[in-house]
Amino acid sequence: MKKLIALLLTLSLVISAVACAGAPAAEEVAAAAAAIEEAVPEAAAAVENALANVNLEQAAAFLSDLSTEAIADSIPDNVPSIDGKYEIAFVTDIGQLKDKSFNQGTWNGCKLAAASNLKTYKYYQPANGNEATDEDRYDAMKAAAEGGAKVVVCAGFLQAGALTRAAIDFPDVDFVFIDGWALTDDAGNALPNVVGIAFHEEQCGYFAGYAVVKEGFTKLGFCGGGGGTNPACCRYGYGFVQGANAAAAEMGTQVEINYSWQYGSTYSASPELQTMANGWYETGTEVIFACGGTMFNSITAAASANDGLVIGVDTDQSAQSDTVITSAMKGIGEAAQYAINKVYDGTFPEIGGTLVNLGAADDAVGIPTATWSLENYTVDEYMKVLNAVKTGELVVDADYEAGLNQAWSNVKLNLD
Repeated sequence: MKKLIALLLTLSLVISAVACAGAPAAEEVAAAAAAIEEAVPEAAAAVENALANVNLEQAAAFLSDLSTEAIADSIPDNVPSIDGKYEIAFVTDIGQLKDKSFNQGTWNGCKLAAASNLKTYKYYQPANGNEATDEDRYDAMKAAAEGGAKVVVCAGFLQAGALTRAAIDFPDVDFVFIDGWALTDDAGNALPNVVGIAFHEEQCGYFAGYAVVKEGFTKLGFCGGGGGTNPACCRYGYGFVQGANAAAAEMGTQVEINYSWQYGSTYSASPELQTMANGWYETGTEVIFACGGTMFNSITAAASANDGLVIGVDTDQSAQSDTVITSAMKGIGEAAQYAINKVYDGTFPEIGGTLVNLGAADDAVGIPTATWSLENYTVDEYMKVLNAVKTGELVVDADYEAGLNQAWSNVKLNLD
């Protein structure tokens, strides 16, 4: 079934290019068929036959019903464009494209938007990997714009400098700054072709910390990416501590949290990170919140070796490891789709030049009740807390710089 869906989504992009350019040359059809044949061998003949007579409106309607994470993963990451241009572009954050977290979640949203709008798409990874500079990021954005992009989605707060420059140099291209903010030119004027999209990570961090303490765990860990410089990771961690403290206070118990930014500056797995996590588990830590890209792989490896548990981040990571008890999620893919669709329905000017900040009230953050492995904490209990945050009855503080080092009533916080 996944192969069939992948074929249909790939076919839709070929159809889109054909619809815009007129009847395809025989060699163009053959090239498209060959590319698909490599991933889905039995599909090549179907592509050639379908191009002759296809209902684009029916195809678009069908594709609009397939916007799930599983379907997004089935959409090929690389699809050839007949005219060599790609309308929807994604510039990755540091780390890997297929990190099963921030980059991949955002990219999946881009692919789903491309499928539903029948547009070509391409990802660009800045040169020099985890050592990428602003110049490297700008070069990736420039390549996207010059490659035909009408909208460029840029993931991660490190994109700000390069994105400001690119938005000024390419005023006819719209840019989406995930985990970002509204950008301005040197005179302080908002750039109308950039929308910043941020999340209340402190809220989903709170939900995760509250849940695991209510589950009965009292020795927790937090491993954050970016070395403490990433505002989103900082909000996740601060919210996690607040939730754990609130639950412990209600239960009349004390919780200990190891809290570290070590070995996470590149958001990547490493032997050093795994060794540190091993040490935590060996000395009593029960659950570690793995907050940063493929750092997750080191934490889950350590958890597997020690019968420990893990909290995932950004997306539902339960399918990636049996050690995952829940995940602190935010709608990065949905946000990318939302902004891209604004480009194609003509309403992007409504959000261009602004910051869109999404949280529980927007159904944009939470923990996944369908896949969690919690046995004592109930969905009803979670919904009560979620609704309290939605209505404003419960306010989770986002000011980690002022609040993290406070004297916690029911948490012993071991900062490293």
